[in-house]
Amino acid sequence: MTEHAPDIARERDPATVADGGVDDAGADRRIPWTVDADWLAAHADDADVTVVDVRDAWEYDGIGHVPGAVNVPFDSFRSDGDADAGMLPGADAWARVMRDAGVARDDVLVAYDDTHGVFAARFLVTALMYGHRDVALLDGDYAAYNQRHETTTDAPSVDASDYAATVPDDRPLIDADAVQALLDAARNANGSGDADASADGTDGVVFVDTRDDHEYEDGHLPGAVNLDWKALVDDETRGLLPEPALRDVLESNGITPEKRVVLYCNTARRISHTYVVLRALGYEDVDFFEGSLTEWRERDGALETGS
Repeated sequence: MTEHAPDIARERDPATVADGGVDDAGADRRIPWTVDADWLAAHADDADVTVVDVRDAWEYDGIGHVPGAVNVPFDSFRSDGDADAGMLPGADAWARVMRDAGVARDDVLVAYDDTHGVFAARFLVTALMYGHRDVALLDGDYAAYNQRHETTTDAPSVDASDYAATVPDDRPLIDADAVQALLDAARNANGSGDADASADGTDGVVFVDTRDDHEYEDGHLPGAVNLDWKALVDDETRGLLPEPALRDVLESNGITPEKRVVLYCNTARRISHTYVVLRALGYEDVDFFEGSLTEWRERDGALETGS
């Protein structure tokens, strides 16, 4: 599922929206949440586009990469410290990563990996958490891109930037205390603990566990639905399912646009992919539980087992 993306080089007005695209983050977005391989091949060299390959350096150098892409390996922007929530690296560390990669604050960031986009999505969500506005996921991954377009092993020359990160007040993060409050409200609303109740006066809250089904069965948040992030991916194209199929999968699991959606997994990597997909589809009320079950288990939060 990829929307038609604008010609970034010619449409610098931040109010520009892709023809037929979803501008659910407001008029400031200059690009849809996903772009296809043809768009990337045509625009990778645009002055205000930075393409980021989040694979390991040996893959980037040895296997090849999209021409012009810079390498920011996944482990370079993950942290198990206390600089920020969950595994977010902290604003200072993130700014150093971006400066070293030559990223400018107003660049359009397009990221890819070779795992259906889940690692690239984590990079993009991290960028959003530190105030970067225009981000897009390659619909498909490096293997899919390589089937249709030329790649290279030549790394671009990169000059360090003066990138400065911020911590926006409106980050979509939800912490364990807020998760507990929603669960308590849902239980009180219907007496069953079902999280899909109008817990806070909204049209409903749905907790979404994006892990494998066996992980879900071993323990999940009370009332959560299980939607393995890979259920939104087409194994043949290595990209997203067509939009009608995406909506069918989501809605069949009770994940509808009018609801408040709370995403979690173990360490917030897998929910990053689901977050990008939901935003691309126009879901506006999506909470990102950065601490996920790692934090939840540390505080002995309640879990249900079974399917």
